[in-house]
Amino acid sequence: MPQIWMTYDEFGALSGCSAAEARLRALDLSLDRRKSRDGTTRVKLNFALMARFFETIREGEFDLDDAVAALRDTHRQMSRALPAEQIGTARRSA
Repeated sequence: MPQIWMTYDEFGALSGCSAAEARLRALDLSLDRRKSRDGTTRVKLNFALMARFFETIREGEFDLDDAVAALRDTHRQMSRALPAEQIGTARRSA
């Protein structure tokens, strides 16, 4: 099972509350908490919260799919071999 750790700000954004309220909520839910090397405390999401997190990712998936498709299309276009006369022109203008 994956582990997802979030700062209180991130957990608050997921829960629709402030970082201070998220901290109290983490205490109330008895979520594991750890201070990271950067000094920021993070909470480990339980199964229900992970499901909510994955749901928010899926909602934005369509925009992500469009972005990936656009990047692949651009890569395909840039990967095509240029005719010899265009290569010379491109070198002179650079």
